[in-house]
Amino acid sequence: MAKARDASITIIGGGAIGCAVAYFLAKAGHRDIQVLEASELCAQTSSQAAGLVGQVRLSPERTRLAMNSVAFFSKLEELTGVSPDWLQCGSLRISLTPERTSEHLAMADVAKDCGLKVRFLEPSELKEMLPTIEIAKVHSALWCPTDGYLQPNSLVNAYVAGARSLGVTFATNTVVTAISTVQNRVASVSTELGDFSTSMVINAAGPWASAVAQMVGLQLPIVPVRHEYFISEQAQGWHRYLPVLRIPDLRIYARAEGSAVLCGGWEASAKSLDPRSINATMPLSVEPDFDVLAGFHENIASIIEGLDDIGVQSVFKGYPAFSPDGKFIVGPVRTIEGFVMAAGCNAHGVSGSAGLAEHVLESIGPNPSPYVRSLSPQRYLESSWDYPNARRLAQSAYENYYALGASAQGGSSGVKS
Repeated sequence: MAKARDASITIIGGGAIGCAVAYFLAKAGHRDIQVLEASELCAQTSSQAAGLVGQVRLSPERTRLAMNSVAFFSKLEELTGVSPDWLQCGSLRISLTPERTSEHLAMADVAKDCGLKVRFLEPSELKEMLPTIEIAKVHSALWCPTDGYLQPNSLVNAYVAGARSLGVTFATNTVVTAISTVQNRVASVSTELGDFSTSMVINAAGPWASAVAQMVGLQLPIVPVRHEYFISEQAQGWHRYLPVLRIPDLRIYARAEGSAVLCGGWEASAKSLDPRSINATMPLSVEPDFDVLAGFHENIASIIEGLDDIGVQSVFKGYPAFSPDGKFIVGPVRTIEGFVMAAGCNAHGVSGSAGLAEHVLESIGPNPSPYVRSLSPQRYLESSWDYPNARRLAQSAYENYYALGASAQGGSSGVKS
């Protein structure tokens, strides 16, 4: 593994976002890029992700972004020589109420307008696809055959392989302790090995992104919110080709992990961290909440037969970073030349990594689209806000992820998936 060095572009954070940004920048012709990671690549929040990739969204922009991501994941092994373990098993969005079906009808309309094939299944089709579902409880089921899931570590390995082949270097166990500017321009980064010159810093530090922004005097409301899921013992009838399940009325999602069940959800009373309490060098330990996990287990067992008494094999948990309006925070900062954000992923850091990397690339180009401009950190840097309220809104974005009537997490971004 390389060490920190002088570089034209320095990316802070070696998770899915940082590694994706490195690959996309290098593929677009940018050179002399390094990635600095405080621990190991994909060892923090990205490693804890469930890897779901869904395309059915409430906004055309996010639907197209997800469609582009699926197309990219399908060819990533060909591009890099490393498989992201992408499995296109399809997904089912299960509704238990007429009100939820109305929302899914709206999502289906957006999908069809974007050219994404979706359809509602007949009860017999659903039962054939998922024999253990309690069909009498289902009001409707929206099927997207091109959805699926991947393995986060495999995805990051593919990004790294592709980026390295284009000259990108990766320095692990390298903590950035300071960023220096000269005349409002990024000049260098500091690590325990010394100072290294750089003309651009891309902040892809996940839940530490707010702390990294503070190194150049910026205050950004990037709030870590706990998310967790469990993997069960082997479950009869479950196999890796079963479709991904999203059951918003029960606040849960599930997929097969081999012959086991991976099940997680969105907590009604979430736990978040005050960004001001985090510095870039501190680890973020996450204690599992077994009462919450038991609730997820109870909910999936209420709709899928045979899971009442199944044991739990392992628990995954992390602190994905949420923004108050549920939108990515992407793009350069006007007041500090060379400082670029790639954060606030709202639990879409793995599935959205390719699209977000493309947004970063577009944001530093000459003519970003109106949508990419809407993701700019300037929306917070040029407005009045306070940390307690921002934290409340970001946590609410998480808690209301599957809420009826919310077109997105906490706002109108169409992030819901």
